[in-house]
Amino acid sequence: MAKKALAGLALLATAAVAISGCAGGGASDADNTIDGEVKGDIKVVTWRTDLVEDGTYQKYADEFNKKYPDVKVTFEGITDYAGEMLTRMSTTNYGDVIGIPAIKPEQYEQFLEPLGDTADFEDTYRFLPAASYDGTQYGIAWGGNANGVVYNKKVFEEAGVTALPTNEDEWLEALQKVKDNTDAIPLYTNYKDGWPLTQSFGNLGVVTDDADAPITMAEDTAPWTEGTDVYAIDSLLYDTVAAGLTEEDPLTTNWEQSKVDLGTGKIAAMTLGSWAISQMQAAAEDNGASADDIGYMAFPANVDGTQLAVIGGDYNLAVSKHSKAKAAAWAWIQWVVEDSGYTEAQGMISPVIDKPLPENLAGFEEAGVELMEINPAPAGKEGLINNVADDAQIDLYGPIYRQKLVDIARGAADGDKDSYFAELNERWGASVEKLQG
Repeated sequence: MAKKALAGLALLATAAVAISGCAGGGASDADNTIDGEVKGDIKVVTWRTDLVEDGTYQKYADEFNKKYPDVKVTFEGITDYAGEMLTRMSTTNYGDVIGIPAIKPEQYEQFLEPLGDTADFEDTYRFLPAASYDGTQYGIAWGGNANGVVYNKKVFEEAGVTALPTNEDEWLEALQKVKDNTDAIPLYTNYKDGWPLTQSFGNLGVVTDDADAPITMAEDTAPWTEGTDVYAIDSLLYDTVAAGLTEEDPLTTNWEQSKVDLGTGKIAAMTLGSWAISQMQAAAEDNGASADDIGYMAFPANVDGTQLAVIGGDYNLAVSKHSKAKAAAWAWIQWVVEDSGYTEAQGMISPVIDKPLPENLAGFEEAGVELMEINPAPAGKEGLINNVADDAQIDLYGPIYRQKLVDIARGAADGDKDSYFAELNERWGASVEKLQG
């Protein structure tokens, strides 16, 4: 099971509704604070079932215990982490250390232990805004990712693609070469699993060089209009499917098999965060191919000739409000993000500002890609894009509207791109005006 990275933006408004009004309040022990004695039993609940099963987490725990011998760390991996954690958080029993699921920022204090003032962490860690609310920090990113496209360099070379695409026309041309000159599927959508379709939304901002892109979209009454970020992101998917450059039957896609197929050259490209690189490399090596065949490119768009890539945090690690060993849970979070070596092993961007970028993003440097972080939302607008999406019933961080986009593009649903974008604009615009009113 792979981690389903959310690239720092994934605070799904609609899901949060299910747990609103749940019991709050922490453990009654006044000495049980994050600044207390580091001891006790903690359970780490994680989406990385693979790291639980292969013993990686236990190795981390063994190293952690050399520094903190009075802590017993256990792990639980959940396959449907995003869904199941929302259900669990309607109780008080959802682990001691968790990756913050899709709850609204204003709900953080209800479920999570505050770690301190966000300002006090700004010189140490990247990716703070996604786990901050009203000046208080509730989580630290487990690692960071760039957003873009993972691809098989060998397939692109065999297809005759000599330069990576920097706009949609070049993208479609490159994938057409893959289709014409190789046996590989040009772009694999992973439609059936659904969540991989959401990954491209992490590129919001790169089309227009707008570090305030989520707020821009939240205040735009017609964001699915040519010239905007979301229009370009969703058009790329629609136009690629419409051109016949994706798998024949999206209803039978398989995420685990897709890693093997991209690693061995049966798939040319997938739009995923950079967290996927190491998994594709491992799949290549495990199946007789070379990890060196796996490359990573920026989203095919540019601003005055310069390509940009949004970097953002993966799940943010947080301490449960109900933990009985909060100091131990907080010590684990700090140790794992700073000293475990996880980000180096996974090829992720460290949340620690002083650490260098991973080697697997060297291609960005060579291509002159500039990295950008999305600005924190202004006070009072922290959840605005989520609130608009919730009211409009458009799952920005989910697969449903994108699966319909694919269905329309492949002729399995009525309409066309213009009509569907007009429908999305109508729903979105009505919600923007309602919430502004």
